[in-house]
Amino acid sequence: MTTIDPRTRRCELATLIIAGLLLVLMLKMRLLAALFSGFLVYEMVYVLVRVFRLQQLAGKRAKLLAVALIASLIVGFLTLVILWLVAMIRGADDSLPRLAGMLAQVLEESRDLLPEALNQYLPANAGDLRLTAAEWLRNHAEDLKIFGQHTLRTLAHMLIGMVVGAILSLREVLPGDTAGRPLAAAMIARIERFGDAFRRIVFAQVRISAINTFLTWLYLGVALPAMGYEIPYLATLVTITFLAGLLPVIGNLISNTVIVAVSLTHSFWLAVASLAFLVVIHKLEYFLNAHIIATRIRASAWELLLAMLVMEAAFGFRGLIAAPVCYAYLKDELSSRGLV
Repeated sequence: MTTIDPRTRRCELATLIIAGLLLVLMLKMRLLAALFSGFLVYEMVYVLVRVFRLQQLAGKRAKLLAVALIASLIVGFLTLVILWLVAMIRGADDSLPRLAGMLAQVLEESRDLLPEALNQYLPANAGDLRLTAAEWLRNHAEDLKIFGQHTLRTLAHMLIGMVVGAILSLREVLPGDTAGRPLAAAMIARIERFGDAFRRIVFAQVRISAINTFLTWLYLGVALPAMGYEIPYLATLVTITFLAGLLPVIGNLISNTVIVAVSLTHSFWLAVASLAFLVVIHKLEYFLNAHIIATRIRASAWELLLAMLVMEAAFGFRGLIAAPVCYAYLKDELSSRGLV
């Protein structure tokens, strides 16, 4: 049986406490966007370095230039994607505010579209609907700040995080020497384990969301127009489907609600057909989650849901987003010690 040096054990315990405190501080100080942006750039560079086998280049300078070029291209690409999303949210022709306005009108007119048996569950009039919406907005004001006055600060955090991630990615070429420094070595091990959990969860969820988004586009952009139904705000709906799909399990519920509401602009029965199609897609996502997510972190869907519930209660919407990665990291730490 291998014995562990007491000093190494103490260093591991200290870095576990530090890592836990840092994660809590990141969530409390609204730095989750910076954290995830940095790790996204770092892990994308990590994957591309191995795909193109850049570590086999002769000469340290050649490796450094190649990795720096890849990191710069990734940061530039992600920055353009973020700016495009901001333009879509803030006021483009196919923008989120226009879609939200249309959904509000659909909800106000839904009493004329739905069967009488369902009307009892809706507000009696538009005034009641507005009061309900206002109450919801008051209760979730903190979670919606990212779309308001804190948008620029969040974007700045993301940009800084991406730059930091790009700089740290140079460690793939110029690894630091931690020999004889057990605390530094243990801290790097914590960071690498968190990065591994981040890569497995995020990249797997991107694959699942991409498949779900493609099937949704086939339905909204190909099948329905072929049957004579033109769906408005198609690009926004597809974007919402992809972004919401990055949240395990709960993401589909968000995008499905929007798509069904938009389908109501044509008829109640088209909304029913859309719901039936989305239920099938939702079942497919459960299969993909079981096959991809669960196998990568060896966790069941109920474990992820419970982690998301606890993190949302503790940290709000930020906790909901961070929960899958934090849970995968925690389970890795426990598994490495033979505890689970």
